Amino acid sequence: MDESTIDETPGSEDISFTETTPVTGQGRMDAAWGSRDGDELATAQVATNNASVGYVFEQIYRPWNGTLNPRWMRNWSILRHHVLGIFRKGHRPWGWPTKLFMVLVFIASLGDVALTLLSSLIGSPELHSMWGVNRDNLYGHVLGFFPRNVLYYPILAALLVGGMISEDRNHGTSALYFSRPISRFDYLMMKYISVALIQAFVVLFTLMIYYFVEILAMGRGWAWIIDTFPLFIAAFVGGVMLIITYTSIGLGLSSVSKGKFFPGIGLVAIVLGTKTLAILVSNLFERDIMYLLSPYDCLAHVGQALIGTQTTYDQYSWTWSFASIVLMNAFFLYIMSSRVASMEVTRE
Repeated sequence: MDESTIDETPGSEDISFTETTPVTGQGRMDAAWGSRDGDELATAQVATNNASVGYVFEQIYRPWNGTLNPRWMRNWSILRHHVLGIFRKGHRPWGWPTKLFMVLVFIASLGDVALTLLSSLIGSPELHSMWGVNRDNLYGHVLGFFPRNVLYYPILAALLVGGMISEDRNHGTSALYFSRPISRFDYLMMKYISVALIQAFVVLFTLMIYYFVEILAMGRGWAWIIDTFPLFIAAFVGGVMLIITYTSIGLGLSSVSKGKFFPGIGLVAIVLGTKTLAILVSNLFERDIMYLLSPYDCLAHVGQALIGTQTTYDQYSWTWSFASIVLMNAFFLYIMSSRVASMEVTRE
């Protein structure tokens, strides 16, 4: 290839490059800036908008004229979704801390059952008098302060109610309920019963085991059963009041929140904080009136009156505590119902 062929640049033809073409500045400029590729035209090319206007989607509502399931079946599906999520997959995905803590609380609540069995095996009347079924132990199994109403029941209720309503509000799950033939009352009632049933499995079911193990292990007769069965019923009623109160407070806080943290911490703070405040006022000013603001102390006072054990609240009647419990439940139920009634059928 001679030198004259290399220096020749075409005038109107396109520049082509092969593997034998040397690298020159002219070639680099042509390749970089697109020379002779329409740049010599002094006109601007403006794209014309010839696209037709369309729709992102077209939503067509088609009526469904099928037969609805009965109301009890729809409510049962909500209840089953929440309760069975504790035991099996395919339902509400409870977190593993909630499941683990529930198992630990259930085992710890059976501590007096194990000691009752031990006292029957070794035949120790002293051990049985401490842990066997009697008036004080039935009260302590449900309404004892430490550790049951400090470490067990309030924390369990806080874990259960944490995201019961607040997650529906945050993730838009409530729209799935309210866009179907499910009333807000049924929605709220099934949520409430779900939390109460899970707590009853720990509080009331262990109480029943405790009482019937005493009958079987000690060989109690009908005379003993007739004497102690009213005490068992009184303790059972106290446990029901405990579950209702904790559930009302927790769900009331969950209905005004959008996360799990505030309802759980708020429930524990109300139960233990009011108890601590009442103790401080009682020790400093020798006045027990602040106990009426404590959910636990009101429940304990009513429970002591029902079971007939020695009362620790002497400055006022147990009826004041009962009235305080009713007002607390009514207040939080009102908050819960008003908030659920204002929930939109959208993600908030």
